[in-house]
Amino acid sequence: MPDESLEGQVRRICWADLATVDQGAAKLFYCQLFGWTAQDRRAGKGHFSTFSSRETPFASLYQLSHKQIEHGVPSHWTPYVSVPNLDVAASMAASLGGQVVIPPHDSGGLARISLIADPTGALIGLWQTARETSGQHPYRDP
Repeated sequence: MPDESLEGQVRRICWADLATVDQGAAKLFYCQLFGWTAQDRRAGKGHFSTFSSRETPFASLYQLSHKQIEHGVPSHWTPYVSVPNLDVAASMAASLGGQVVIPPHDSGGLARISLIADPTGALIGLWQTARETSGQHPYRDP
């Protein structure tokens, strides 16, 4: 019988999102503190930025909505773990007592993502890159 666990298949934290109450202030802070660069991008009707180090993107930055801020959602980072099969990983998380907070969905053709909570309530993202087999980073031009 094949091993149904994700052990050995999950690579590592591969991306991070920063949701913030002040996108401009956060961008300036991290670029000055760590020497990161930020590139503004558009997604649908909104916009976000990507952080890069040595020309390699590794995180995104976006503004929390007015509604989120009014409800007390603080600025926060969300790390993403690379998984080979997002649907299997999300299902397994739920079967182990976790909660699928945001179901698996396409994120602008760059990746399929999901947000889960472990049984203690800690959040982490799951990431299956759209270019998994090509070896190209999703924010790099082909």
